Amino acid sequence: MHLLFPSAPFSKVVVDDEYAGECEAARSAGLECSVLCAQDFDEGRFVARPALPGGSKVLYRGWMLAPEEYTRLHEGIISKGGVPVTSPAQYRQCHYLPEWYSQCLDFTPETLFFSRDTDFKLALAMQTWPAFFVKDYVKSLTTKRGSIAANAAEVGEIVNLTEQFRGKIEGGVCVRKYEDLMPETEERYFVLNGRAYGRDGDVPQLVSEIASRIKSAFFSVDIVEGVDGRLRLIELGDGQVSSRKKWSMDTFMRMIADAA
Repeated sequence: MHLLFPSAPFSKVVVDDEYAGECEAARSAGLECSVLCAQDFDEGRFVARPALPGGSKVLYRGWMLAPEEYTRLHEGIISKGGVPVTSPAQYRQCHYLPEWYSQCLDFTPETLFFSRDTDFKLALAMQTWPAFFVKDYVKSLTTKRGSIAANAAEVGEIVNLTEQFRGKIEGGVCVRKYEDLMPETEERYFVLNGRAYGRDGDVPQLVSEIASRIKSAFFSVDIVEGVDGRLRLIELGDGQVSSRKKWSMDTFMRMIADAA
């Protein structure tokens, strides 16, 4: 397994500060690493330093990419003789909520999907949910306002604020049924090559079941406990662009090295 990290701004060889610690931990775990020049990539060129070893499996660890950007990254790795761990289709499946929802709908809150220009007050007028959780295909609103709408009229307000603070609505709009969950119990797991991993070694059966349903090489699974005691799936993400959350860098990189 060969890891590819993004460079710092205006540098071709230095890893971005956000991922410098991970790069060091990866090398300590016996993994080889290269740096992708972010400026070159933004300008349509793929330059990795040192060069990718021919035939090596390449796993990207870096900033979130739109699906079309990931496709360019995938093509760039192949052009340099590497073998991407995750395909563009697999990336999109875990990156966009509608792509994985049907495979996990019995584990996650009921969700409706809309285009950005929907009249939400009209579209949700007959919906009897207690409240709505609103996000685009990737992220929710993380400002003080939050992502919970008490009624259909507030859904449009949250969509507008999301677009304002994030610059765009990615993919479309997800409106999820509000469930009474305990945010302090949220835990992130990772699935690599079909095996589920927890930061302390424990993996709930729910996560193992999700791992058997989603056919992607590397993805994250966010689980939270409801007030009724049930574990609920709240999000999947491509593992290459998912933050570690409570995972230490060393534990995270040992997981990757062990699966290599």
